[in-house]
Amino acid sequence: MSAKTRVITLSHTGQQLECAEGEYANLLSALEAHQLPMEYQCREGYCGSCRVRLRKGQVCYRNKPLAFVGQDEILPCCCQPVGDIELEL
Repeated sequence: MSAKTRVITLSHTGQQLECAEGEYANLLSALEAHQLPMEYQCREGYCGSCRVRLRKGQVCYRNKPLAFVGQDEILPCCCQPVGDIELEL
């Protein structure tokens, strides 16, 4: 059985990144692996400095983030895309 591919679209540039389901521990690791500089202070959802706007799609959290997350925001440090997503980056 092959892993499903997730497409992460960056809204500012239109760049599309492909990642296999389960390939990375979290979305932040996937973005870094594609050479995107990201601000972060942790990888557990405590501080919120990696907060980005989710324009399309859904993510799931292994554990509920402790940092405040607005309705259209996500913390890449502790989530995974459920399917294809678009980020305001």
